[in-house]
Amino acid sequence: MNQREIYITEFDLARLRDVLKTRISAGARDRSHLESLENELDRAHVVDPSAVPHDVVTMNSQAWIEDVDTGMENAYMLVFPSDADIPEKKLSILAPIGTALLEGCADETVDWLVPAGMRTVRIKEVLYQPEAAGDFHR
Repeated sequence: MNQREIYITEFDLARLRDVLKTRISAGARDRSHLESLENELDRAHVVDPSAVPHDVVTMNSQAWIEDVDTGMENAYMLVFPSDADIPEKKLSILAPIGTALLEGCADETVDWLVPAGMRTVRIKEVLYQPEAAGDFHR
């Protein structure tokens, strides 16, 4: 994961920590990925929702992304695992691409590891962000 600054609201941090605790204690097979996300959260800056930059991908944000290798573009929403739905373009924060997108910003590329190597997407635009919309408890 990139060592970029992470800003998160207390509400999202609490929900993410609960999800991670449950998954890690259940012996999830992707434990190292979950622990990596947990480490990212440990270094995050907890901020008021109004202090989150508007061009940053946060929980329940929708972003227009482009696969750098294929040029394919799509809009995806970053969601909690219980709301994930690939046909609906809702990516779980616990999926490697979801974790990579968290706190990425418009015009930034993010990388994540897949079995075949490294994948890279460019965040072209943050289409919707709850904090920017004043939707603080979504």
